[in-house]
Amino acid sequence: MTAKPLSIVVLISGSGSNMQAIIDSLPKQNINAEIKAVISNKVDAYGLELAKQANIPALSIDHTLYDSRLSFDQAMIETIDSFKPDLIILAGFMRILSEEFVNHYAGRLINIHPSLLPEFKGLNTHQRAIDAGHHQHGASVHFVSNELDGGPVIAQAVVAIDEQDDAESLRLKVLEQEHILYPLVTKWLAQNRIALVDQTVYFDQTPLEKAIIIDADSWNA
Repeated sequence: MTAKPLSIVVLISGSGSNMQAIIDSLPKQNINAEIKAVISNKVDAYGLELAKQANIPALSIDHTLYDSRLSFDQAMIETIDSFKPDLIILAGFMRILSEEFVNHYAGRLINIHPSLLPEFKGLNTHQRAIDAGHHQHGASVHFVSNELDGGPVIAQAVVAIDEQDDAESLRLKVLEQEHILYPLVTKWLAQNRIALVDQTVYFDQTPLEKAIIIDADSWNA
């Protein structure tokens, strides 16, 4: 008997490249998951067009039409819940979420951040890593908590910072790894290999002492 597909709603604000990587991965990697909807807080987000091309319902909820963060988040919750998702994936969703929103989806809400958390939370992570003289940088997928770019980290991808790197070249290196990392974590979630128990990430029923570090060869793990 085939297990029920993991039901996903993806939230975006822009181009949706990580969303597209996940869309592409579902058939290629035989991932037992289905994206029920893509929702953007910006009506002109290019990712909405990509979703439509993939025959996925694409909706926009313009945050500028709401008088508070909470009222916008409540509208988001109402729309998201209509799709009954098992998992909500933030893929470049550039809004700080209210405590009510995060608590409503506790344990079902993941994000990708372009740094090796807990280092370099917030914006401009690539330049900050270079300015700090670091030799490594990367991306992290984590469960979302009420702390900005906080929450238990599931997995990370690491890249080297070369002497010739600037913020843009480093961004592109990290983005390439994001497009491997995010679908891989989605695959593990669809396989029920990941669970969050009392703010501890379990992988294959074993608590993680630190984030899983992946490389391109891990794609078939």
